[in-house]
Amino acid sequence: MQNLNRKARKWLWGLVVLGLIAAVPLTVLRVQMEDSSNQVEFVVNYRDVLRIGSYYGEPEDFVAGQLEHMREAGVTTMAVFESNLDELSWAGRVALYSSAQMALLQGEPAPVNANYAYVLFPDARTAEALTPMIETTFAKAEVQVEPWAYEGRPGLLLRTSLEDAVVKTMPPDPLALEEIRAAGFQILPRLSDRIRPFEEERVDALLAQFKALGVERILFDGATATGFADEAELGSLRIFGELLNKHGIGLVAIENLSNQQSGFNQLAYATDYDVVRLHSLSDAEAMRLSPETIADRFVLAAKDRNIRMFYMNSQPFRSLEEGGIVHSLDNLYDALRGDEDNAGAIARLADFGFSTGQAKSFDYQHPSWSTPLKGVAALGAIALIALLIGAFLPLLLTPAFVLGLIGSAGLYVLSSALLEQGLALGASIAAPTLALIWVLNRIRLHTEGDRRYVGGSWDESDRRAARSDKLFGGQWVFHGLPAARRLTMAIGLYVAAAVLSLVAVPLIIALLNNVTYSLVLQQFRGVSLLHLAPIALVALYVFLYTGASPLDNLRKLLRLQITVLWVVVAGVLGVAGMYYLSRTGNSGQASSVEMLIRTTLETTIGVRPRFKEFMFAHPLLLAGIFLALRYRAAWVLLIVAAMGQLSMVDTFAHIHTPVYISAIRVALGLGIGLIFGLVLIGVWQLAEGVWRKWGKTLASRLQRL
Repeated sequence: MQNLNRKARKWLWGLVVLGLIAAVPLTVLRVQMEDSSNQVEFVVNYRDVLRIGSYYGEPEDFVAGQLEHMREAGVTTMAVFESNLDELSWAGRVALYSSAQMALLQGEPAPVNANYAYVLFPDARTAEALTPMIETTFAKAEVQVEPWAYEGRPGLLLRTSLEDAVVKTMPPDPLALEEIRAAGFQILPRLSDRIRPFEEERVDALLAQFKALGVERILFDGATATGFADEAELGSLRIFGELLNKHGIGLVAIENLSNQQSGFNQLAYATDYDVVRLHSLSDAEAMRLSPETIADRFVLAAKDRNIRMFYMNSQPFRSLEEGGIVHSLDNLYDALRGDEDNAGAIARLADFGFSTGQAKSFDYQHPSWSTPLKGVAALGAIALIALLIGAFLPLLLTPAFVLGLIGSAGLYVLSSALLEQGLALGASIAAPTLALIWVLNRIRLHTEGDRRYVGGSWDESDRRAARSDKLFGGQWVFHGLPAARRLTMAIGLYVAAAVLSLVAVPLIIALLNNVTYSLVLQQFRGVSLLHLAPIALVALYVFLYTGASPLDNLRKLLRLQITVLWVVVAGVLGVAGMYYLSRTGNSGQASSVEMLIRTTLETTIGVRPRFKEFMFAHPLLLAGIFLALRYRAAWVLLIVAAMGQLSMVDTFAHIHTPVYISAIRVALGLGIGLIFGLVLIGVWQLAEGVWRKWGKTLASRLQRL
């Protein structure tokens, strides 16, 4: 079985190479897709503009002036919500009164047992445009609507309270849509699932109206997509998807939602993923952040996360310091156009090849030959996972591969997406782990000699060391390799480890070669496991597989006495591990020094490598290899250095980041990490030389005493 597994290992590596070759065309497809959409769209929440205007003496003049400023700043689109009476009042379309307020206006006593809503239009044109919409909405709510007039101005009497009337959802304000289009802006409708039941004719007419106004896509408002509530009874999502295709209207996906809007994925599939990703700037951020910071966020979102639409919110605030109403619109304009000292978001995005216009979805191609190539890549991933298992349990190498094939076939029948994600996770864990195991074995070869279970030679001193109770046994300091030789070997192993770790990258790209991952409708699963498993497996290999026998090492570990120092060390490692895991997601907080370094790299290079790679893990890997070729205790440094190898793979597991950005980021991290590692080695050599010189002097003085 051992001889069979030795031969199988070569064949499995051959399958890995075959999988890498198959992944090349699929990687090219993804790169072409990522280059197919280079227009960015800047959207302002029109409802916010109306709300701010309602705080000023001449609201309509304020809104008209702001629209002019927005056009000059580079805003392309206005987001328009489904309307309600409150929003219509902010826009000056209606004046709203309760029964008591209307009685006061007419100089009459408040009526008894009457608490109705009165809607007063400014002119006949507005009444003609809005009356049918209001009557239809309240008729569905079984609220009686009656014509009414006051001093020659038309109006409506709604036999419900004003508080109830203002929360009724109506279609978007048709007058606002016309005015926005006439002002030169695109329209981004925000539709909800609050108008029920779903009516195909009504939605068809609404989408036809949008298309006539040049609408290209819609953004959902709320936790559910339009039609989701009635899907079980009416099949409304299917109908809505057909209507979207009929009118050629796509969708917008909001970035970083904790839960995707219910029904969105079904509609995305129905529209053949005519979807654009959107980054939202909250009203608080728009007020608090500097224009430079906002511009940085927009540039990073477009360049690093395939964002093509930016949504800007704003709110009015009462300021005692300013002595009036303040808002963040001017701050947003400065962020877009910049000033003499700082380029704005539009200019900076143009430097990266992004132009301002209507955002387009990615041109995703899925040729017939891509499916068999993905199958070959899956075969390579299974082989890589089997090789990892064989590194710890050599007798299970061939059985692991066979069982992997059988299990993958069964899982493919149940869920092909789950199979792809599982194999991608397995390959991402296997590659960096195998890379560092290979480095450890090369270090052992140049220090202890060939210690393979089959074909290795053992002398009597080795046997005595193996029988001792000393952990690992054997030597702890290795002589014979000069510093220059150790340095060149360390650099060679450093590069080889990176290459072996990155073997997983083409396989991940091939396995997750689907536009749904680029749009984050599906995601790479198991990020936390990826950030822990290689470190744990390398630690297991160092402590159990680098001595005479794994069982002997395990016995020695279990017989170690636990002291207070061990408990303290375990506590420190636990806290460090929790902090490390907190930094694996988007919620981790970076220090001010780290943020300064990030900003400097971003502004000078354009792409910043990962901080933990070039400042910590990569230098530690290079220095660790250099020291491990002389000191056995330094082997444990490779456990921590595993963080950098898995981080490189994780960079490419962010499928929504363009491939070339991830490649530049990893290359920069390796290059800068190499420099810092050389500096670290130089400092160690200097400290070691000083210690040897002064240590001998100190020892001789102690002997004389």
